[in-house]
Formats: sequence, C-alpha cells, structure tokens
Amino acid sequence: MGAALAEAGKASLERSCKPGAADWVRLGTGADGIERIEAFFHGYAYDPHRHDTYAFGLTLSGVQSFDYRGARRDSLSGHAIVIHPDEIHNGRSGIAEGFRYRMIYVEPRLIREAMGEAGRSLPFVPAAVSQDARLVSAVTGALRDLDAPLETLGLDDILVPLADALAAIDASAARMRRQRLDRPALERARDYLDGHLEAPVASEELERLTGLDRFTLARQFRTTFGTSPYNYLVMRRLGRARGLLALGTGLAEVAAACGFADQSHLTRQFHRAYGITPGRWRSLQQRAAAAR
Repeated sequence: MGAALAEAGKASLERSCKPGAADWVRLGTGADGIERIEAFFHGYAYDPHRHDTYAFGLTLSGVQSFDYRGARRDSLSGHAIVIHPDEIHNGRSGIAEGFRYRMIYVEPRLIREAMGEAGRSLPFVPAAVSQDARLVSAVTGALRDLDAPLETLGLDDILVPLADALAAIDASAARMRRQRLDRPALERARDYLDGHLEAPVASEELERLTGLDRFTLARQFRTTFGTSPYNYLVMRRLGRARGLLALGTGLAEVAAACGFADQSHLTRQFHRAYGITPGRWRSLQQRAAAAR
C-alpha cells in the first residue's frame, strides 16, 4: 500500500522537482494529540531537533535522509519511518531532485491507550526506517487521505494498527513491561501544564500538586508521556504559537501570548523543536496554500 500511495502523488511530485521548485509544507486534518503534514524539500530541510510525539512517516518519492541515534538513515519510496519522542534528528534530501513525504505526529498517551494493558510503558523500535509489512501498512493507512476529517472511529483505525505494529516489533513491550506509575498524579501535572502556558511553572508547584518529588515526577512523566514536564510545556506553547503564526500574528505578539520571554526566545525554542525558524515555517505554509 505504501507504494500505491507514493504512485498516487507521482505526477505532482514530478512538477515539484523541476529546477527552481520551492520547498513547501502542507498541514492535513488532525485531532486532539494528532497532527499530519505533507512536505517537499530540496537539499537541507531541517536542522537537528526533537519532538515530544511519535513521528510516523512515509517517503512518497526521492530519498529522505536524516541522522538519528548516531547513524545516517535513508528512506526510499514505500519505507516507513518511526522517530521516537525526544530523539534528536535532522532532515535532508539524499538526491538532487528533492524528496516528498508525509508524516503523522501522535502523542505518546494515544499509543499507550491504544495498546491497552500492554501500554504500561512506551514501545521502542530501534530501526528508524523499516520495511516491516505491518508497520508500513499502518503508517500508509494513517496518511492515506490528509484532508478527510478524523472522526473518533476513524482515529481508532489509525491508532490501533500503529500501536499493534509497534508492540509486535518491540518484544519487550509485547512482554508487557510494568512500572508502578501514579497515573492520576501525572495527569494532574499534565493538565496543570496545559492550563499554564503563559507563565513560568516551577517544579515546586508540580510537587505540591502531585505529591511526588521532582525527580520521581520527571521519571514517571517521561515514561507516561514520552518527554519531560518542561519539554511538554514548551511544545504546548509552540503548538499555540504555530496557530497564531498561521493567522499572521507578529512574532513579538506571539511570544508574549505563549509564555516566551521575547521574540528571540520564541525563535530559539521554535528552531530547536522544529529545525526551522518561525518565519521560514510561515513562509513554507504560505507557499503550500498558494499552490493549491
């Protein structure tokens, strides 16, 4: 199915690959905890960065190259990509003609929920580029129609195959690794962070809220949500910032509305998270919109 999806976009890709074709990023429909994109890049695409989500991808054409866990990875048409939360990676084209790809970003809590009892800790797949038939099928299904609304039952059709594929590959997850976690306390911490994006949050606030010391909280939070409390807060702020940027809001105003000290602080955090500056991100979106 991955090859079929790649073939479906071949004609428009060939037009994009003409000399001088501009890079672009297009947002697909999403849902709570899920974001989907399609993009095309020549040359160097992204500087080293990390996400607080799982990133599942499919290369539609060209060669998608990136550095991940100490090695270069190359994804060809029909290969599935799995990048785990908080893992540093970059992105570039492996050939002169550029590459086109689709990605779906899924919050770790959704993968755990879809795994049911097996989801006590997050599954890990060491190979960032995979030809595993089950994984390729799951990723292809998740990315088939980027413009279709994601209804609840449709989300189940995306999340369950992804979770099952991860669990099948990660034998340790299949054995149901167990760790004693204070889930209600962790959810209180997450909800508190979600509600306090505009101002600094101190460790002491979360300790009082959860009854956990800061180090236990940090370990359990990462196990449950795939990232640290601080990085979770930063990524939620950046998510709000992207929404404001898409509306044309100025950088200084976005920074103030999203809990960043100033415009340069926003730019540094945005670049660290996504590998591009806020201005370039907005430009890529505008190009995609103009081309449609």
